[in-house]
Amino acid sequence: MSESPLISALRLEYPETIPVCLNVLPAMWIRHGEEFQRLTDEYPQFFGGQKKDLSDIANLARGRYREGTHVDEWGCVWTNMNEGMDAIVTGHPVKSPGDVYSLEIPENRDGSLPHGFMYLRILDLCGFENAMMMFAEEGDEIRILIDKVLQYNKYQIEAVIDSFGDIAGFGDDLGMQTGLAIGAERWRKYLKPCYAELYGMIKKRHPKLPIYMHTDGCIYEIMPDLVECGVDMINPQFRANSLDNLVRVCRSERTIAINLDLDRQLFPFATRSQIFDHVAECVESLYLPEGALALNIELNYDIPLENCAAIFDAVEKYRHYKVHM
Repeated sequence: MSESPLISALRLEYPETIPVCLNVLPAMWIRHGEEFQRLTDEYPQFFGGQKKDLSDIANLARGRYREGTHVDEWGCVWTNMNEGMDAIVTGHPVKSPGDVYSLEIPENRDGSLPHGFMYLRILDLCGFENAMMMFAEEGDEIRILIDKVLQYNKYQIEAVIDSFGDIAGFGDDLGMQTGLAIGAERWRKYLKPCYAELYGMIKKRHPKLPIYMHTDGCIYEIMPDLVECGVDMINPQFRANSLDNLVRVCRSERTIAINLDLDRQLFPFATRSQIFDHVAECVESLYLPEGALALNIELNYDIPLENCAAIFDAVEKYRHYKVHM
C-alpha cells in the first residue's frame, strides 16, 4: 500500500480520491489572520485542524519571505519589500561572462536545494539579460557556469540522499508565460543532462523513491524530457500550459502523472460558478481511474475569502470524481 494518496496517484495505483495539495503563502496568513484561520477550520479534510500562531510574523514568514535583504551562499542579494511574499534577486555576483571563471562553489554541504536550484540559480547569478546572452553565444562561460552549479547541487544531493522520506521534491521554474526563454532545444542541450544526472543519483541509490518536480511557466513541450530525467510527477500550471496541451502531452500521447496547479490567476476575480466550472473542466479532461492526477491550489492574499471557500468546495466535490472508462 502506498504511503500517501499523492504517491498512489503518481504510481497509478488507483487512489480512492484525487489528491489535493494546498500551498498557502505566508502573506495570506499575515493579511487575513484569524478570518482565514476560521475558514480553514471548516475544512479539516484539507488542513488537518492546523492552528497558526498569529501573534508573531516571524512564526508565519521565514527566510526569503521576511521583509529586508539577505545574501545567499553564492553572493546573490535578495530583496523583499512585501512581508510574506518571496524575495527577488537584486544583486548578481556574475556581472560579466568573465566573472564565471572566478566564481567559487560555496563550501556548505547541508543539503540546500531551494526552489530554483539549477536553471533559476543561473539566472540569479547572472541576471536574466546576461544569462540569455551567454546561452545565445554558447561560449565556454555558460558551460563552466552550468558545471559549477551542477557540481554544487551534486554535493547537496549527496548530503541528503538517504533522508528524503517518502518522496524527493524539487522546484525550478523552467518556463515563461508562452514557452522556454532559451527554447526547448537549448534546454535539452545544456540543462536536461543536469537534471538527468541529479535525479539519476537518487534513482541509483533509491530506485523506488518517487521524484516530484514543481516547475512554473509554459513547459509542456519538455514534460516528456523531465520524465526521461527521472521525474515521476510534474507540477505544471494550468494557464501557462493550457488544458489542451496538457491533455495532449500527458494523456493522448502518453500518460504523465501531474499535480495540476489550478488557475491562480482566475481565482481572485472568478465567481463561485466559474471556479466550479474550472475545477470540473480540469478533472473531467485529465481524470484516469488509475490516478496520474492531483489538484494543487496556491492561495495568496489577493484571493477573497469567499473565493477560497468556493475553491475548497469545488475540489471537495470533484476529488471524488469517478467515471467508468
